Amino acid sequence: MLFLKGHLTSNMAPIIEKENKMENLDEDNNPDDSDNLWANILTEVQSSSGSASKLPTARTVLVLGDNECGKTTLIAKLQGVEEPKKGSGLEYYYVDVKDEYRDDQARLNVWVLDGDPHHTGLLKYALKEETFSDTMVLLVASMSQPWSLLDTLNRWADVLSDHIDKLRIPVDKMHEYEQSLVRCYQAYTEPGDGPIATQGPPRGDINPLHPPASGSDEEESLPLGEKTLSHNLGIPIVVVVTKSDAISMLEKELDYKDEHLDFIQQHIRKFCLKYGAAMFYTSVKDERNCDLLYRYLVHRIYGFPFTSPALVVDKDSVFVPSGWDNEKKISILYESMSSMKPDDNFDDVISKPPMRKVIQRDAEVVAEDEQAFLMKQQSQLSKQPAPGSSPAQQESTAGRTQRPAVQRTPDRSPAPSANTPSPMRGKDGKPQAGTTEGMLANFFNSLLSKTPGAPVANKAAVTRDAAAELERMTRGKRADSNNTSTDSQAPPS
Repeated sequence: MLFLKGHLTSNMAPIIEKENKMENLDEDNNPDDSDNLWANILTEVQSSSGSASKLPTARTVLVLGDNECGKTTLIAKLQGVEEPKKGSGLEYYYVDVKDEYRDDQARLNVWVLDGDPHHTGLLKYALKEETFSDTMVLLVASMSQPWSLLDTLNRWADVLSDHIDKLRIPVDKMHEYEQSLVRCYQAYTEPGDGPIATQGPPRGDINPLHPPASGSDEEESLPLGEKTLSHNLGIPIVVVVTKSDAISMLEKELDYKDEHLDFIQQHIRKFCLKYGAAMFYTSVKDERNCDLLYRYLVHRIYGFPFTSPALVVDKDSVFVPSGWDNEKKISILYESMSSMKPDDNFDDVISKPPMRKVIQRDAEVVAEDEQAFLMKQQSQLSKQPAPGSSPAQQESTAGRTQRPAVQRTPDRSPAPSANTPSPMRGKDGKPQAGTTEGMLANFFNSLLSKTPGAPVANKAAVTRDAAAELERMTRGKRADSNNTSTDSQAPPS
């Protein structure tokens, strides 16, 4: 039995060892453990390159410009919004930025300041010491009013400069910001034929707005011109001239020539040289350079590839990237100027047109007040005779009222009062038959009441009586006038 037991034990040992190995193999092939292994690998890869691949979320664009220059409409176009929402004061927007190469996205913060000068104090909420290195400024002016274009840019550049001076940025830090702009300007190279341009620093931990210095870059950089970056504010600037579609209107209505447009462009490009700014002519209406502006912004802010060269041929679609321009290239525009000089005062050449006279329109008729109209009608009706009177009586009455008054002498008796009965009228106020008024009344009544077949003799008699009475009245008037003249010529007693 012992032998058998020992034999069995010796034969079972390999089996037990095999089972143990199988258990260990099953533990190694546990799906939970394999998932943890892949998760650890992905975590290590993400931790090694996570911060470099994610887009920063603190990048900001500050938009400055006058009211009605198209700031809000331009930002809405960059957002892809058809109906922009306008506000007042300091407005906040954001633009979605997508990185298709690394499947990442971020929101570009956008602050739009109202054009009212009283709102410039709100800049302290949009541009601070903490956000200065992550901010780019857009100075916006409109081509619809070219006579105020340069003044607008200078005024808002002064507002920006005054605000930066109030920020508590250390001197050495501000000097570093200024030098980074100089390096960006000097490092510009024309985009190549390949899919990726060489302009700007690569993406990563480096901030494209303020790249750090490198020894090789400083050795190979070319010196700047005399006027280039003479007003270095330490912050990247892009000058955007909106409503470039108004150029056709300027040519038709104000007779602008190519030399006028070149004169405007060379002044703007000189302004951009002083601040190291890029320049765009845009038109949301015609969709000119709007997409190009978006691609340039994400290139300068996030370091995206950019392949578009400068555009200076089309007068309404100009694009000058920062670092491309210089005084020699600007002087090419001088060739078209014949009636003006490049150094002439901008306001003298591009002057505001006189105000057009307002066309006189027909006077607006205002309805009269109802009560006033009725009062006028009542007064007119009160002057008209009673509706029962005949036309002959109306004419007779009118004749009596228009009869000239007889001049009376001082010795004549005063006129009887209204209550005293007249010798020519009866007690009832009607004219008596034998009086002058009675005869005239009978005459006119006979004319009105004549009927066909009436006796001719009666009419003739009435006519003779009226003529005799008129003759008697005429002689009486002559006698009265003679007596009046005799009394005036008699000597006083």
